[in-house]
Amino acid sequence: MWVVATAGHVDHGKSTLVRALTGMEPDRWAEERRRGMTIDLGFAWTTLPSGSTVAFVDVPGHERFVPNMLAGVGPVPAAMLVVAADEGWMPQSAEHLAALDALDVRHAVLVVTRSDLADPGPATAQALDRLAKTALGTSVEAVAVSGATGAGLDELRAALDRLGAALPPPDLDAPVRLWVDRSFTIRGSGTVVTGTLGAGRLAADTELELAGSGRTVRVRALQSLGAPVSAVGAVARVAVNLRGLDRDAVGRGDALVTPGRFVVTDLVDVRVHGDPVADLPAEVVLHVGSAAVPARVRPLGTGTARLRLARPVPLHVGDRALLRDPGRHRVPGGVTVLDVAPPELRRRGSAAARAAELSELDGRPDAAGELRRRRLVRAPELVRMGVPADGVTAVAGDWLADPEHWAALRTRLVSEVDRYAAAHPVDPDVPVDAVRQRLGLPDRALVEALVTPPLIVRDGRIGSGRALPERLRKAVDAVHADLRREPFAAPDARRLAELGLGPKEIGAAVKARLLLRIADGVVLLPDVADAAVRTLHALPQPFTLSEARQALRTTRRVAVPLLEFLGRRGATRQLADGRHTTDS
Repeated sequence: MWVVATAGHVDHGKSTLVRALTGMEPDRWAEERRRGMTIDLGFAWTTLPSGSTVAFVDVPGHERFVPNMLAGVGPVPAAMLVVAADEGWMPQSAEHLAALDALDVRHAVLVVTRSDLADPGPATAQALDRLAKTALGTSVEAVAVSGATGAGLDELRAALDRLGAALPPPDLDAPVRLWVDRSFTIRGSGTVVTGTLGAGRLAADTELELAGSGRTVRVRALQSLGAPVSAVGAVARVAVNLRGLDRDAVGRGDALVTPGRFVVTDLVDVRVHGDPVADLPAEVVLHVGSAAVPARVRPLGTGTARLRLARPVPLHVGDRALLRDPGRHRVPGGVTVLDVAPPELRRRGSAAARAAELSELDGRPDAAGELRRRRLVRAPELVRMGVPADGVTAVAGDWLADPEHWAALRTRLVSEVDRYAAAHPVDPDVPVDAVRQRLGLPDRALVEALVTPPLIVRDGRIGSGRALPERLRKAVDAVHADLRREPFAAPDARRLAELGLGPKEIGAAVKARLLLRIADGVVLLPDVADAAVRTLHALPQPFTLSEARQALRTTRRVAVPLLEFLGRRGATRQLADGRHTTDS
């Protein structure tokens, strides 16, 4: 179990308490020990009476170091809030509690220190009253201790055991998002980063991505609680030795993530918990994980806003973060991420429409809801948003569709095919790409997936399977009558013109497989190739063009392209002397 150890003033005996509990020094810097004040994040751990391990992220209490404090709070599921019996509730206590509330931390133990210097009762009552008005509620256990004398430490250890037992189990199958709070180099090993693994698992040789850079790295080695491990599951404090990443390329606020499992974005729509959205400053700092990112606020509606971040960060729908107003040294509220890939707001009234849409969202990942809003989305994109696509059937490839939208598209497709056929009676089959553009679809595979009988897709076009127009059909029937008498006497240009068969009409008849075009202006019956091969095969092999022309009872105009056509199909072969043969 990892717990944030947070105090409401400079220290309130917090570091002394952590030392007494763990026997470890949480203050890493000599300056911290000299001044008796936590400046940066410290780490310590111990074994509880139950045999489980509790580990502490010791965070600063002074207001000057609140950003450091927030970097340690983000990934940790529980808190040990420390208040001094002789000083009581302090302004920084309120800011730390506001941060915990903004991040929706629901598990904590209250420790009233310096109980050897003053009656802990008033400070305990005051603190519990403040905690009851936050996400922590009224179930927080309080323990009075003295780090100096050791009084109450056994009771605190027992309370920490009960706190650990009450925590929900971490999601070990979740993708990794390790927020980095330290990075350094070890000679002979290379770059090492530390952070709190809030979900998922890490193991040696795990592939990760430095979010926002596109750079892929591998885990060379791992440590947890100061000891080498081959694998570790959440929640855990880890030191990760990385292969393929320079020390200068990574630092506090960066994140190592499972590739392809997060949207790295600088634009999010959020629900704000705390101050009214209209009262938020135009510029705030968004604290998420160990990152502190400046952001511009655009109010959208009651309780919702759009944040434009100074740099992209890896986020999921449902993530909790907090807003800090650095100018006034306060936390105006927390946020729940509603959309990590929001639409642009360009048209007049689009912000109000967006606010109405967001008003129905609560930040819980919902595949059906996302499909209703997005209409079409690829499954990997939904997964990157943190929205499981389980149970949703793809309509084409990895494309997912809202059922109502998909049905409407199918209706529109039929209308588009009918409209095109009415405008192009000779060539009524509409190109797939033309339909794609008319329906506003991003992929032609979606168009083809929409086609159902009696519509068919053939040669990149969609047709209804209807017969040719009556005038064209009569003209084709006349050609058939001519060719049945002389199968290789293709009608000449005058005959085609007399029948009204221009290039478009011939193209339509060819597409309907009623004619075979072997060259421009040269058409025969569709099954003529087999008859031609039989006739030519009966000739002495090899044979000349003239001999073929006479056997087929046709002209050179037809014989030349017909032999070329048969040659392309492999039915005949032209020899070096110009003669032909049907022998393979």
